[in-house]
Amino acid sequence: MNEIKIFSPATVANVSCGFDVLGFCLDTVGDEMVIKKTQEKGIKITKIEGFNLPLEVKKNVAGVAALAIYNDAKPECGFEIEIYKKIKPGSGIGSSSASASGVVFAINELLGKPYSKTQLSTFAMKGEAVASGSEHADNIAPGIFGGFTLVKSNHPLKILELPTPTNLYATLIHPQIEVKTSEARDILPKSIPMENAITQWSNLGSLVHALHTNDYHLLGDSLQDVIVEPYRSKLIPHYNDVKEAALNNGALGCGISGSGPSIFSLSESLETAKKVEKAIQEIYSKTEIEFYTFTSKINADGIKIL
Repeated sequence: MNEIKIFSPATVANVSCGFDVLGFCLDTVGDEMVIKKTQEKGIKITKIEGFNLPLEVKKNVAGVAALAIYNDAKPECGFEIEIYKKIKPGSGIGSSSASASGVVFAINELLGKPYSKTQLSTFAMKGEAVASGSEHADNIAPGIFGGFTLVKSNHPLKILELPTPTNLYATLIHPQIEVKTSEARDILPKSIPMENAITQWSNLGSLVHALHTNDYHLLGDSLQDVIVEPYRSKLIPHYNDVKEAALNNGALGCGISGSGPSIFSLSESLETAKKVEKAIQEIYSKTEIEFYTFTSKINADGIKIL
């Protein structure tokens, strides 16, 4: 195989109580990428459609991730990368990680799959750091592994795959404003009260248990964030109104997707997820802010070959 086309999906990181460690994979929105083997060694980005991003390899998240796997594998060939960007940068649904994860997945396939998913995540994190300023895998992991994932540690990287309840659906609203990951990290406090820490890790433990037991009520009860949301929600117009509308229309829980501005809700059925979508559309349709919404089943497979 000398050429591959892949779909690299959007992801939701943090999932309220799991800041920097928890994430899940979406199915409706994602980037498409074409990677080709070349006789000439090295990495080249030959085309980017959708958004104005740098073609220079060392300034592009996909380019940096590609270099990481390429320099480790040392193949007797090169690779050309085409990116068809469908996830808006700064949207909070893993735009940079989709590019980074997608390219290392594709190169691994073209090389005959010598690397594990954890190794691919390590390479992709190098690219993610270009966008966010730090290496973290909470978006990378669900894209590569699929479903829900928990990052046990970064050094060494250890990713745990969590089960996904069968009838769980996500609803996303993306206000067309940009919240930069680096700025959203700067707004957070450097220390937190012990009481809040206890509440947060209690919720995280409960959420993991809920995923293992298909306990939708406990899942919803666990989607509480007392550490990050109080600060980042101020960066997202009408956040509290969206959250209230989602919960009043049957959502299990609602929170900030990644660093925002996208907001996610989880529901027990597609019917409820669609009802939630309609309710949150009504909130933003009364404003002058452009937005789009979508619903998605949790993507258990992650990146897909097209």
